[in-house]
Amino acid sequence: QLMQSSSHAFQLSLTSDGMSEPLPLSYVTAQEMRCLLHWLSGWAPVQREQFLRDLVEKAVPWKVLPLLEGLAGLSMEPGKPPSIFECQMRLWDQWFRSWSEAERNEFLRQLEEEAPDLASRFYRDLAATAGQA
Repeated sequence: QLMQSSSHAFQLSLTSDGMSEPLPLSYVTAQEMRCLLHWLSGWAPVQREQFLRDLVEKAVPWKVLPLLEGLAGLSMEPGKPPSIFECQMRLWDQWFRSWSEAERNEFLRQLEEEAPDLASRFYRDLAATAGQA
């Protein structure tokens, strides 16, 4: 499976039998991915939708608003601390930016295992951007 953007390529390495092979990860990266997948399992549907949109935006960065504009759109009221979800989304963004392409691909592989419904929607939504300018 291969998805390309101008500066990033998401691809999964396949073994000879066609199965994805887990990537050896650093302890920190593995913990970040485990933490994110745990959060994902507890998020409300609207939060999962926001995460999915953000993931698609990260995969197709030249076709959507920059991420910082997306983060600015989170409901932040003056004098009110950010919600736990808003903090989680900011951490997700920091982690994703620090991951290599191979680590990003490994996250997608884990997402396919842990949340196949969300992963399939991600691939469908990503494919839908192919015809857009």
